[in-house]
Amino acid sequence: MKLHDLKPAEGSNYQSKRVGRGHGSGKGKTSGRGMGGQKQREGRVGHRAFEGGQNEITRGMPFKRGVGFHNRYRIEYKVFNIGDLAESQHDEITPELMLQARLVKNLKKPIKILGDGEVTRPIRITAHRFSASARQKIEAAGGTVTELGAPVVKRLPRRGKF
Repeated sequence: MKLHDLKPAEGSNYQSKRVGRGHGSGKGKTSGRGMGGQKQREGRVGHRAFEGGQNEITRGMPFKRGVGFHNRYRIEYKVFNIGDLAESQHDEITPELMLQARLVKNLKKPIKILGDGEVTRPIRITAHRFSASARQKIEAAGGTVTELGAPVVKRLPRRGKF
């Protein structure tokens, strides 16, 4: 094999359509942009909510401060109530067991146990977080709580700061 034998994969390279080169080409005169007007001109064609100069529906809505802010460092927990876990026949409940039982899709999100429901037998539960009431109910029934701790969120450096 030599350099002149190398060819791009079939269909990976194609010639772009040369527009505005006569009506025989199929893309002449208006170049596929239709008749005249703002949309035929070069450059941007306005934004999604543009209504032709009429005041947009979004501008008619009241302005609310703070709506739309999403904290990129917020930790999203997968939440379970202690009453639901106590119904299980297992004496020890771990995130891996929850994954095996398909209670969680994957172990990317940390697990938090809340205190809704009753615990009648001693169970050992391992999770990332426990509410105070869940911890109290598990220990009152003779069970043990193993807290894995919250995952560490890597924060981005502030712009313009050293």
